[in-house]
Amino acid sequence: MEAGRKQGKKSQLTPASRTADQPGQALNVDLLFVPACHPADLKLPAVSGSSGHLVVERLPESGQEPDYPGKVFANPDLSYTEAMQAFVQASQPLSGPRKTVAAVENQSQRAEIRQLRQEEAELCAQRRRLRQLRKVEDAAWAQQRGEKPSGEEPVPPKLRARWGSRKQQAEQRQALRAQRHQLLALRQQEDEQWRLARQSLRERMNLLPMVSTWIAILVVTDNCTRQCLGLPLFVAGSHVTAEMVVAALRVLLPADLQFLISDRGVHFTAQVFQQLATEANFIHVVIARHRPQSNGIAERFVRTIKEWLADKVWSSDQELLEWLGIFLPDYNNRPHQGLPCPGLSPNEFAKRLWLM
Repeated sequence: MEAGRKQGKKSQLTPASRTADQPGQALNVDLLFVPACHPADLKLPAVSGSSGHLVVERLPESGQEPDYPGKVFANPDLSYTEAMQAFVQASQPLSGPRKTVAAVENQSQRAEIRQLRQEEAELCAQRRRLRQLRKVEDAAWAQQRGEKPSGEEPVPPKLRARWGSRKQQAEQRQALRAQRHQLLALRQQEDEQWRLARQSLRERMNLLPMVSTWIAILVVTDNCTRQCLGLPLFVAGSHVTAEMVVAALRVLLPADLQFLISDRGVHFTAQVFQQLATEANFIHVVIARHRPQSNGIAERFVRTIKEWLADKVWSSDQELLEWLGIFLPDYNNRPHQGLPCPGLSPNEFAKRLWLM
């Protein structure tokens, strides 16, 4: 049994990694999606705009380490430029059959939203039926009191009744009034229950993040210095297009850019993005499927900005834009442990490299 456990033990894969040699040589880009409105006590949802499915580690069938494009970075004889070019050649092409891109929103969450809307519709239908029933009851009550509904001619006064019959009529009217008071009290209870049920449904729906109310943020990070070059914001949210992403990148791309690293999301693999790479004379490096760690600089930055925004409150894109304007210089000026010189900020590290 002990030998069997050793044979079946999972082998840990330690991929090699390299970073750019100088600022502006390579960029890491990614898209971050956040709700358009965010209260302080609501957790930011984890959303992927490229694949929308879980990343599952694929174990090799044999005990040997699998072959993957990133192994070229383990070769110390290759420069950064040569290693990146070898990685691009070894990677899968953008054209050809692809896996179906899953929806951004969770299927169970969408089912819950549909269920809540259906419950709300049924609640409104019950309310309409109850109002129709109350109209019938009110008409019957008016007839019992000897009244006519509005719009009809008044009834001529009846002849004076005897003393005994008048007493009986008074007792009947008193009993009818007591029934009416009980009915009105019951209606108040029904109205209060309906209001509470409607309020509960609205509160449950407000807690669910709706895809149509998301805002997209383009993350642009320098691969060498970890500087954030900008955080363009798109109010289109989940409907952001590759044309919007390309227009924002044209303003932020460094003049000496050689490589731009991204995932295989539809925003980065469209024809308009490849046209940008040709015009700006850089190589578009796409990471392998199911390996977001290949774009780890952008992924780690997304985690950092989401942690910073976790306790912030905004109710519009302008308020969110103000928070991003505060975050950007704060991030670039604070110490970064992932740099070759720990303790330096991305701006300080970039200045030292430019002086060399």
